This record gives sequence, structure tokens and C-alpha cells, in this order.
Amino acid sequence: MVPKLTPVALNPTSFMEFGSVLDRNLTRQIAINQYTTTRFHKMATVNVSPPDAGVILSIFRGTYRGYPFEIRMMERHPIGTQAFFPLSEEPWLIVVAPDAGDKPDEKRIQCFQAAGNQGVQYNCNVWHHPLLILSKTQDFFIVDRDTDSNNLHEYFFDEPAALIDIDSHYLNN
Repeated sequence: MVPKLTPVALNPTSFMEFGSVLDRNLTRQIAINQYTTTRFHKMATVNVSPPDAGVILSIFRGTYRGYPFEIRMMERHPIGTQAFFPLSEEPWLIVVAPDAGDKPDEKRIQCFQAAGNQGVQYNCNVWHHPLLILSKTQDFFIVDRDTDSNNLHEYFFDEPAALIDIDSHYLNN
């Protein structure tokens, strides 16, 4: 039987093992530009290597996958952090797992529900599932690394490792 994942609310303490929570409400705010702008200061620090790597800014558009949803694969980025911040106020899901010797620990897969004003930055080498959204489409601002070095490891499970079956009131289709 495939274990069922129940999304839990995203918070900095529960996500600490995997990276940082990007939340304007939890970030130091600084008034700038003659007090006409609020800067949400240093929400995360970007980590990239090797020396030829650069930091890039992108927008990813996620598409709805349907629920219930089986977790059949996960990926990680060994030489750079990766940050995702939604550009709309819609909730979304984050699936992560600790490492178990070059593969995700399928017994410790976790699912978090992020509010539409919360993003995450994955630490290097954190196993995570690609974008899981709850609406038809959703755009995300991404801070990532650009390098010719291989920075993507994908792992495909022989059987579904977990199932996400969410309450329909979360869906914004």
C-alpha cells in the first residue's frame, strides 16, 4: 500500500532540515526610498559552486497535475541552492525527503502546504519533487544557478513512494 502524505503547514522550524522558508511576515523589514518602499531584507543567501557558476533569475510556470497524485520521482541539485517564490497568492505544495545514500529516504518523505505569500529555498542536495500547484497554472520567481556542471540528479522510484490526496477545498481550479 502506498503511504498517504498529508500536507502540513509550512513553517521555518519544520522545514529547517531542507532549507529556508521565504516569508515576508518573518523577514526584517526596512523602509527605503524616502519611506515609500519596504525592503524585506535578506530572505535567504544564495549558495552556488563551482567557480564558473553564476546566479540567475527566472520565472517557472507550473501546471496542475491532478489529485490524488503519486510521488514517483524526486530530484536534487548538488552544487547550488534553488529558491521558489509564488507570484500569486495561491497556496502550493512542497514535497521533500532527506538523503538515504544517493537516493531519497522514501520512509521520510514530507509534504508541506505553503501559503501564497510563502516561498522556499532548498539547500544543496535536498531531494524535492518538481512544482506541485493547486490551481490550473501558477508562476514562480526562481533564484537559481547557471553552470555547465551537472547540477541535476533525478531519482525514479520502482513503485509510487507516496500519495498526496488533498481535500478539494484547497483546489483553485
